[in-house]
Amino acid sequence: MKITAVETHVCHARMRNWVFVKVLTSEPGLHGWGEATLEWHTRSVVGAIEDIAELIVGEDPSRIEHLWQMMHRQHFWHGNGIVRSTAISGIDLALWDIAGKVAQLPCSRLWGGPVRDWVRTYCHLGGGNMEKFYETTVDDARRFGELAAEAVAEGFTAMKSMAVPPTMPLEGLRPVKLAEAAVAAMRDAVGDEVDLMVDCHARPSPAMGMRFARALDDYGLYFLEEPCWPESVEGLAAINHAVTTPIATGERVIELADFDRIFAARGCEVCQLDITHCGGLTAARRVAALAERHRIALAPHNPQGPVSTAASLEFGFSQPSYVICETVHEDVPWRSDVVREGFTVEREGRRVRPNERPGLGIEIDEAEVKRHPFQQELPQRVFYPDGSVGDW
Repeated sequence: MKITAVETHVCHARMRNWVFVKVLTSEPGLHGWGEATLEWHTRSVVGAIEDIAELIVGEDPSRIEHLWQMMHRQHFWHGNGIVRSTAISGIDLALWDIAGKVAQLPCSRLWGGPVRDWVRTYCHLGGGNMEKFYETTVDDARRFGELAAEAVAEGFTAMKSMAVPPTMPLEGLRPVKLAEAAVAAMRDAVGDEVDLMVDCHARPSPAMGMRFARALDDYGLYFLEEPCWPESVEGLAAINHAVTTPIATGERVIELADFDRIFAARGCEVCQLDITHCGGLTAARRVAALAERHRIALAPHNPQGPVSTAASLEFGFSQPSYVICETVHEDVPWRSDVVREGFTVEREGRRVRPNERPGLGIEIDEAEVKRHPFQQELPQRVFYPDGSVGDW
């Protein structure tokens, strides 16, 4: 059996273009699906996949580790940049999908079998709708409470918001008080039985991240995400050591050595590796082993398309340290039309029961994808009041 082609199928989903990767083989009808979605870098990723395909077409798709090493180490430049690493991830996911189909087993059973009966999921406020999640401003605390109550009504027991505004490297109390009011409104709306997460989006400096973390510490957050840039390992560690709220990071980290530095400094309690960016399931399993060594929980970053979700869930059924899966369900109204999924979601509690189909358990409707061809993603840019550039 040989790899005969690697295809990309781009599907425009407003803020993102989902980049689906299809690896075809010499066995009639046997192919695998992956995903390599990277916001605002769609053309770059598609080009990178085309470059990498030159390395693996004609190779045996069952030699996944061997192919991963080729994709990561050959063509001179290693796969440690976000574009190339995302391209590798998409192909790697498709190779694991093929392996499961050949074995007639879900991927989680290839890695030792399920370690749990169900995976818990959480939503974004607004279900993934871009305007509700990213454009609800923190000076509208009441709206945060309303959206949190809507999520509970939809069956979720955990949800995430962006209740921290963009800030300059140092600001006064106003943004901190706004964030606190938004979180208080959510807590008042849903009570103590529902878990709340706040995503700082790596906007704050370490100093401002510390202020936000301390201000929100009494609200019992499930975790506080990216209170500063992940490159600021000392800043992450200082914040994590200063508060009782678990600190989460990792969605922008792709190298195992960088995860190692964060874990060794105890820069987080929750690792949010992104399976579609860090090198696929092959690399994610290495990160998971390292996280388990440090007793750090896994909660993968997953606001992308349906193949990313399927892979994140398969991963979750196989990893002891996995605690919860990020999901979006209302980013586009036709999301479910694009994919046929093997797992089932219980509406009450939004628990996911295991996929029983082979591989990742999904199939992409290529005709539906073609109904949503590439368009430029909606821009998201931040400037501070003085006109200087901020982090989105």
